Amino acid sequence: MADGSASAVRVADRPEPSVSGGPPVVAPRAFRYCAFLSYSHRDAATAKWLHESLEKYRVPRPLVGRETGEGRIPARLTPVFRDQGELAASGDLGHDLSAALAGARFLVVLCSPAAVASRWTNEEIAAFKKLRPDGGVLAAIVAGEPFASELPGRADEECFPPALRVKFDRRGRPTRQRAEPIAADFRAGGEGRRTGFLKLVAGMLGVGLDELVRREAHRRHRRQRLVMLALLAGMAFTTTLSVIAIHARNTAREQRQQAEGLVGFMLGDLRTKLEPVGRLDLLDAVGDRALGYYRGQDKVSLTDDGLAQRSLALTMMGSIADKRGQVDRALARYREALAGTEEALRRAPDDPQRMFDHAQSVYWVGSIALERGQVDEAAARFEQYRALAARMIATDPANPKWQLEAVYAASNLGTVEEAQRRYAEAAATFSASLAAIERLAGTDPGNRDYQKLRIEILAYLADAQGEAGQLDAAISARQRQLAILAPSLAGGRTDEELRQDAMIANMALSRLLFVHGDSAAALVDAATAVAIGRQLVSVEPTNADWQGRSASTMINQAILLLRVGRTAEASGAARAGCEQIDRLRQRDSTVASWRDWGRRCLALRAELASDRGDGAQGIALARQLLATGARIQAPMPAPFATAEAHHLLGDLLGKSRNPSAAQAEWRAALAAWPGTLVETPLELAAKGELLRAVGQRNAAAQIEARLAARGYRRSLTNRINR
Repeated sequence: MADGSASAVRVADRPEPSVSGGPPVVAPRAFRYCAFLSYSHRDAATAKWLHESLEKYRVPRPLVGRETGEGRIPARLTPVFRDQGELAASGDLGHDLSAALAGARFLVVLCSPAAVASRWTNEEIAAFKKLRPDGGVLAAIVAGEPFASELPGRADEECFPPALRVKFDRRGRPTRQRAEPIAADFRAGGEGRRTGFLKLVAGMLGVGLDELVRREAHRRHRRQRLVMLALLAGMAFTTTLSVIAIHARNTAREQRQQAEGLVGFMLGDLRTKLEPVGRLDLLDAVGDRALGYYRGQDKVSLTDDGLAQRSLALTMMGSIADKRGQVDRALARYREALAGTEEALRRAPDDPQRMFDHAQSVYWVGSIALERGQVDEAAARFEQYRALAARMIATDPANPKWQLEAVYAASNLGTVEEAQRRYAEAAATFSASLAAIERLAGTDPGNRDYQKLRIEILAYLADAQGEAGQLDAAISARQRQLAILAPSLAGGRTDEELRQDAMIANMALSRLLFVHGDSAAALVDAATAVAIGRQLVSVEPTNADWQGRSASTMINQAILLLRVGRTAEASGAARAGCEQIDRLRQRDSTVASWRDWGRRCLALRAELASDRGDGAQGIALARQLLATGARIQAPMPAPFATAEAHHLLGDLLGKSRNPSAAQAEWRAALAAWPGTLVETPLELAAKGELLRAVGQRNAAAQIEARLAARGYRRSLTNRINR
């Protein structure tokens, strides 16, 4: 950034480099500004803090006047030039900014991805280096990673603007030689603001960071000694001072307790009341205010309760970021919370509440791994969660809160079993979890947490049973889930979390009923899911999780409509759902469920094009699905994804009256079919269709008989005989 006001004060003479390579020769030069602060307007808050901190900073007295490589050390680092306005969209830096740059001894750059995207930040760096290619540029990292642009796929994380990453020659021209600027790390996971600030000051003064830290410590100790002398001098008033001190201490303690009590209310009762409303902006405001109380406080100095509440606020902010589709930001918050709960548990290793807090942090980090398809990491985190739950129960076996954690822990591992295609084991795990939560619910029927977990486990159980081929049981579990939800959603009550559960349950039930042969009921449930999804998105349009789930209901509805021949309606539903998924995948391509629905959209578009009579377009899209399958990275194993793409292409070629090419694709699908992985009923039905298409009717009939015996009467992939 580059305009604003600052009073002019001359800074000490600075050394110019020696041509011979010997000691620097001091050449006097007067600078109007000590530093020019360059930054993107997105980092304005940090820039304002740094500007004020630099101008308030007093150099330790023993250092003042010393000659260093940066010249004679001044008593103050003033003035600092900081622009507080916006530059024009076009043109150059202008005379005033150029003059300010020329008159500054140092250029301090706030480095972040926003700074990289800022044309003017880069222009300011380049202009400064042209004036003084010998140095004087200091970097302060506030976000992103240095030189990330040199790493494959991480260019968006780069925090050094282009001009900062290269050296300039003596004529002020950029070279191809990489620059290594002095960089202070202000990030939460880096050196921290205080250490980063002192490192920046050390670079401006030309002294070592260790020396500056020692001087700061000496100054602090000197102040403490002066305070001690003052206390000794006032021993005659010891009694009075003691009373005052005790009163002040008690007042401070009461104020802190009141503040932490308010934060606890915000993160507890208030959060509980706001979550059912589903408004992320309200929750965001609560979390930010709560976190603001702890901002700037050292974790080590926090009380145990303060450390726990800070981690809870971070977890809340991470959850909000996750729902908005900001997965990287969510993971950063979760990991910061994890570090806090780990420290709290280290302080009190036998405290079950600290175990509980840490288990929640462990879960959220594992949930992001599972969301991204990183099953092994998720499994490791959930095993850690189970171990913590076992430790909680060991401290008090009769405590229902700790027993509930054991149910959560088992359910978490059930989701891993399902992701590993161990469907029968997952179904057994969820059945045991359901029995456990129903025992707890029986002791306290009005407990809302028990009821919500019961609804959640029924959903997990139904999914696992469906994949394991237990169709009737899966339908029953989903219907039971909806029956439990019905009273809570009746009468105009608002609980958007329960509404989300109902949306997912209706969509899942629609697919189960369809393959069971009840297409009319399936379409009713599919339409209900779509309606709920649209309602949720209207309540909170920034909730990316709801956007993704709502889109999935429309895509699911399109598939069912297409299978019953209602092509025009299917086309409208597919268009709405797939456009929404496309936007989400552009935001973050690492979310496994969005990748999967994106793959289904490509297949849907190909099939719909063929049904409209544009067989060539349909075949082209099917070939695109086959060619880009590796890049889409669907959560299903690659062989199944490849076989599915060949299957689709064969069906469309068959409809285009190209039987020989269709046969080749169907055989390619069978060749790609994995022989060692567990097959779900839907995958098995597709395999039966392929076998029948290539003339292996007996083998196909055997599969169809097996599926029929389990209640499967229709297929979601049958495009030939729908």
